[in-house]
Amino acid sequence: MLRTVRATRYVSPLREGGSVPALVEADDDGLYVVKLAGAAQGTKALVAELVVGELARALAAAEPELGLLVPELVLIDLPIELSHAEPDPEIQDPLAASAGRNVGMDFLPRALPYTSASGPQPDAELAAAIVWLDAFCENVDRTPRNPNMLTWHGRVWLIDHGAGLYRQHAGLDPAKARGRFAAIRDHVLLPRAASIVAADERLARHVDEPLLRRIVGLVPDDWLDAERAELLVADLLARHAEPRDFVEEAERARTA
Repeated sequence: MLRTVRATRYVSPLREGGSVPALVEADDDGLYVVKLAGAAQGTKALVAELVVGELARALAAAEPELGLLVPELVLIDLPIELSHAEPDPEIQDPLAASAGRNVGMDFLPRALPYTSASGPQPDAELAAAIVWLDAFCENVDRTPRNPNMLTWHGRVWLIDHGAGLYRQHAGLDPAKARGRFAAIRDHVLLPRAASIVAADERLARHVDEPLLRRIVGLVPDDWLDAERAELLVADLLARHAEPRDFVEEAERARTA
């Protein structure tokens, strides 16, 4: 189960992208980056944040030697009063609209944005695992322009999965789930990755219906009703079924 915490102090906005995340302190004395339910992308982005992030954490637990790292995710209740601490109306409005439940990610103090030109780098197997995860979840936002990774204590951490499962926004259809995902050619780690086929052999065996149902079941009902939850599980299962065309596409892009 995900932990639920309550925000007690608004610290600052993080002016990055359309999601306008906020940094808050919670009643467990932790600092969290909060992805707001009232931001432009709406709750579908929070669904993706939870499902993709928790899938990555499940794979990390199954293959600990890979070093696949995602900060802890929590559900975080945001009192409307905290929005009054933000003077900028462009940020105050989504904060106020987000009163109630949101997604929080453990804040990594003094972490730096990942860059492929310098700093800590994932090894080839870890890079391949991240490419595989993003191809499976159709994450369109792990590019050189916006890697959505941080470096902290000499290691690479994955953040911000709200752009995954992008077909939610047009309506999921398991009959269309087996797409090759050509956008993987723009993945920031593709030049560093080992075989995506080998990554598939290593990771796909850990993904099954019970795991997907457990992860999708973490999403609050007011973000994902029972019918849509069943559709999301069916879509992910269809995408996972062999042969996985997205693996072939990613490997073709890697060797091109």
